[in-house]
Amino acid sequence: MDDETKKESPQPTTPGPQKPRINSSGMAVLLLVMLLTSMLLFSGQVAGRSEIDYSFFWSQVESGNVTEVILQGLQVEGKFKEPPVDPAAKSGEKEPKKLEQVFVVQLPYVNDALDGLLREKGVKVRAEAPTDNANLLMLLWLGVTVVLFVGLWMMMRRTRDQMMGGGLFSGFTKSPAKKYEASDKRTTFDDVAGLEGVKEDLAEIVEYLKNPEKFQRLGGRVPRGVLLMGPPGTGKTLLARAVAGEAGVPFFSISGSEFIQMFVGVGASRVRDLFKSAKDSSPAILFIDEIDAVGRQRGAGLGGGHDEREQTLNQILSEMDGFSQTESVIVLAATNRPDVLDPALLRPGRFDRHVTVDRPSQKGRVEILKVHTREIPLSSDVDLERLAKGCVGLTGADLQNLANEAALWATRQDKQMVDMSDFEMARDKILMGAKREELLTGKEKTMTAYHEAGHALLAWIVPGADVVHKVTIIPRGRALGVTQLLPQEDRMNIGEHDLTARLVFIMGGRAAEKLIFDEYSAGAENDLKEATKLARRMVAHWGMSERIGPVAFRTGEDHPFLGREIVQEHREFSEHTAQMIDEEVARILHASADRARDLLNEHRDGLEKLARALEEREMLDTNEIEEILGPSVNKVADSNGKPEDAKQQGQTAPQGDGESTSE
Repeated sequence: MDDETKKESPQPTTPGPQKPRINSSGMAVLLLVMLLTSMLLFSGQVAGRSEIDYSFFWSQVESGNVTEVILQGLQVEGKFKEPPVDPAAKSGEKEPKKLEQVFVVQLPYVNDALDGLLREKGVKVRAEAPTDNANLLMLLWLGVTVVLFVGLWMMMRRTRDQMMGGGLFSGFTKSPAKKYEASDKRTTFDDVAGLEGVKEDLAEIVEYLKNPEKFQRLGGRVPRGVLLMGPPGTGKTLLARAVAGEAGVPFFSISGSEFIQMFVGVGASRVRDLFKSAKDSSPAILFIDEIDAVGRQRGAGLGGGHDEREQTLNQILSEMDGFSQTESVIVLAATNRPDVLDPALLRPGRFDRHVTVDRPSQKGRVEILKVHTREIPLSSDVDLERLAKGCVGLTGADLQNLANEAALWATRQDKQMVDMSDFEMARDKILMGAKREELLTGKEKTMTAYHEAGHALLAWIVPGADVVHKVTIIPRGRALGVTQLLPQEDRMNIGEHDLTARLVFIMGGRAAEKLIFDEYSAGAENDLKEATKLARRMVAHWGMSERIGPVAFRTGEDHPFLGREIVQEHREFSEHTAQMIDEEVARILHASADRARDLLNEHRDGLEKLARALEEREMLDTNEIEEILGPSVNKVADSNGKPEDAKQQGQTAPQGDGESTSE
């Protein structure tokens, strides 16, 4: 289940008295005014006068257009009789721009010729001492320096105060956790569909929070921490809220990334404040989502042990050790990467209990679909059990998205109710991707049709492959064509026979291209990638090679840290063993490709019929493929969604890794 299905009204936690903030805007305004004044003094620009060059000034004096001047050293300020046209103005303008009546000019040197010209033209001349702003500028910059030092001192003092719990930024170290009171809209276990085993594990937590004296009477101690582990979208956050709702206690929720800040020590302060707030509201539940953001294994990176993340993790460990036997505070945490968490975080006494929240089973998917379709008007042909059988591997969030996409599609089609075809469309969109606008034509379309026909034919005739649900050459997502397989039941294990059948299916598209066109295309890139990955796991992880034997070889993928990969070896086996693994992987892939080529050559008529039909219709479902090729050797669902017996005795079809597609 996805926690987005429940809309809560979060109330930010505000533990402790809030001190009034000091308004420091006056200091900033004063500093800004002083800087602007300094800029004006330096620029020497005053509004209402024009700055002209010496040659233009000389010409204006000669023409008798200057009435008076004031000499200030080498700078002359004067006044025109009539403001002249700006010499920089462009010629041909209807109304050329004129200069201001007051002007200023900088003399290159002092000369007697200018004095004689001014007397000759009757210009009134006055002499003044040059203005010296040095003292004013020195005073101004001294004031700016003093203000900056005072501001820096005040910031340092307030930073010290905030570390002690007060000061201007005292709220900076407060925990940003959201608090949900028992009086708010409650989430209970009834709102969590499926996951019955997980709810049973958490029921003990609820009982302890309701009646802690019952456990304390006999010396029992409930786990201080419960770690919810599972893939994204399986409902970990919703389960935590349901525990709080069932127990009727305050629920503090925070994400692991909210602890980490730019300043070292802030995260640890927030951890202290969060745990203090939870203890003050005891009994309570403290939920840390995505704890791997702050709880990653220490000493795994290139930095030392004094960075912000490690200090925050150390504070979490310290706070969890500080719980007393009588404090009814339980820490719930959720992650989808338990392999990267620090071992000190997972030891008994901190996160004692680890609860796996996995993808829902067939029964769980039906219950989840019922929850998400409660407010959707369904047509009579909608069979949720049949729909759930075709959604193996989907999480609660995926199923919620499936119901929403079906409702949106039915709305766009102006339907009054959502029928089964809408759910089929939504499932195809989620599993195969959305349709792209471009369409294939010519040889590209023919080659894609044979590629997908090769996949579909081998899945149809090879025992152990999953059932073909649909095959299409309409571009979807990033693929030009897709062959969609759907397992008919949940499986937790898979045998070597079914894995080999899957490899043959994956190699079918490439083999069909070679058989028909005598060349390979780039469209098999994803097929080769998936086949190589699967074959390597068969050899190096699952011991499915007689030559290698029952040995597992680690390749360093369990440590996703740059620093650890630098200081440790990536593998624990020799170069000779690595060469043997590569040879065995190549042998398995070549054998699968040869078998795919032989089977397609043996059933070439069926391949060509299927490709022609696919090129003509662009999409074929199970029934249409059966009309062309006949019954499949694997299990095929009948019209009621119930799987028929396998046509091949002793063979079972499905495998439990969800959808299978080919690009």
